[in-house]
This record gives sequence, C-alpha cells and structure tokens, in this order.
Amino acid sequence: MAFTAKDVQALRERTSCGMMDCKKALTEANGDMDKAVELLREKGLAAAEKKAGRIAAEGVVFACVDEAKKVGVVIEINSETDFVAKNEAFMAFVETCAKTVIENNPADVDALLACTAAGSNETVDALLKDKILTIGENMKIRRFARYEGDVETYVHGGGRIGVMVQFDVDAAIADKNEYKELAKDVALQIAALSPTYTSREEVPSDVIKKEKEILVAQIMNDEKTKNKPAQVIEKMVEGRIGKYYKENCLVDQAFVKNGDLSVGQHVAEVAKALGGSIAIKSFVRFEKGEGLEKREDNFADEVASMMK
Repeated sequence: MAFTAKDVQALRERTSCGMMDCKKALTEANGDMDKAVELLREKGLAAAEKKAGRIAAEGVVFACVDEAKKVGVVIEINSETDFVAKNEAFMAFVETCAKTVIENNPADVDALLACTAAGSNETVDALLKDKILTIGENMKIRRFARYEGDVETYVHGGGRIGVMVQFDVDAAIADKNEYKELAKDVALQIAALSPTYTSREEVPSDVIKKEKEILVAQIMNDEKTKNKPAQVIEKMVEGRIGKYYKENCLVDQAFVKNGDLSVGQHVAEVAKALGGSIAIKSFVRFEKGEGLEKREDNFADEVASMMK
C-alpha cells in the first residue's frame, strides 16, 4: 500500500513523533496507518525504557477537588526538567491522572498505573509511556493522596507545593463563605509553615522521647545551665517541648493572619461565630522533588563525552 507526504504528516500529528520516524514506520507497515501507530508505540516503549534510568526530580504537584463527588486529590508527577512542567500535554496528563485517582481510588502508584485513564481507553501506564516517547524525557508518577468529604486544596508557586486538608464540619455551615475562607487559610498556613502533624496527640511518643534526650544534652553542654537542679532542667525541657509543638503541630502554630491566635483557636472562633463545629482531621503537603536526587548537568563533561 503506497503512502503520501500527507500520510506522513497525519501520522506525525497523531503521534508527535519525528518526520523520519513516521516515514520509516509507514514504510514498515506498508502504508497502514494503524499498524504504523502501533509500530511507533512499540518503539516508544523501548525509548521509554531507555529513558527510565534518568533522574526525574522536577515536574509538578497538582491538587483538585471534585465538588460533586466530594473527593479531593493531590498528586506529584516528576520530569527531568522544569521546562516540561510547563508543557500543555504534560499538564493534561497530570490532570488525567488526578481524575483517575478520584474515580478509581487506587491503593498506590502501581494500582494507578494499571487503571484505565479517565476519559481514555488506555491505561495510565500506556499514556505515561506515550508521554515519555513524545516529550522525550523520563517521567514518573511519584505519589498521590486522596480524601473524601469536606476537602480543601491549594497549589502554590505554579506546582511547587500542593496541599490538601480534610475537615470535619457541620453540614449546616459547610457552604458558608466564612467556613470556605477558613479552609483556604488553613491550606495556605500548611503551605507556608510546613507543619509535620495536625495536633500534638499525633506526635509519636518515641519522637518526643528523642527530642527530650537532645534537649537535655544541649542543657548539659551549656556552661550556664548544666549545674542547675534536676527539677529546673525538667521544667526547661518541658518548656522547649512546648515550643516544638508550636512549630510542628498545625493547630498549635501561630495563625499566619493573626499571630495572637493559634490555628486551633482561630478555627474555634470561626466555628463559634457560625454556630457549628469545625475540626481539622488531617492534611497532606507535597513539595516538588523533596527528598529526590537532583540532576546535575556538567556541560563540559557532556561535550567531552560527545567528542569521544
């Protein structure tokens, strides 16, 4: 079956592959367009495998809420360069993944990859490999979280930080603007001050034990405090543990919009004013690339290796 330059162009538009790759695929497929797409996909899978070893620590954190289903999601998908995070096709894939998490409630990333993607007949894994082929970078779905109920999300810095907060709020006040403003403020607080826990009750006892050991060591290593009586040292440690809670527990943190109140006190005030109850159940805060090895390009080494 013969093919024309228009067929090559049409195949390129369908697959976003290079002109010569499309021409070769059509030749190999004897002009059969669907077969050519299949061949490029097969080659793309090989290309994706080849790119899989490359460091992907850029990308984006995305968060959204399906108001009708009352389900929220925050997801991090990594790429090799920050440039790709601004690519429309990449962002469309990120949103598809978020919608798939909302619809399918997968247990983990592997389960998500096996899901049929929202609005598609293909799996998330197949779409991911397609994106690796067409965009030309390694990409990884790193992690996601999904909450049901009264959920607020916030994305900061064009996808650098994503926050999702789950509230327990009376239905009678859940639609009030004052509650919605509070929910947004709490999400902003988490993005800005990065608490580790919701409340002090969540802090594991071994964490506090270790913190106390460190504080005692600091006091004993200080010439001004090391000879103080044991009960005084104990009070000093308890005071500093209180400071630890204020820094690391969301409800104990000073509220960013009014430092005279803690977040917990502000939530209580708003709930009282609205005549209902509001509690922060849990939260998730993802920061793009945190804990991942970053790619370090050395241009001189790269040129030298090419010369060889």
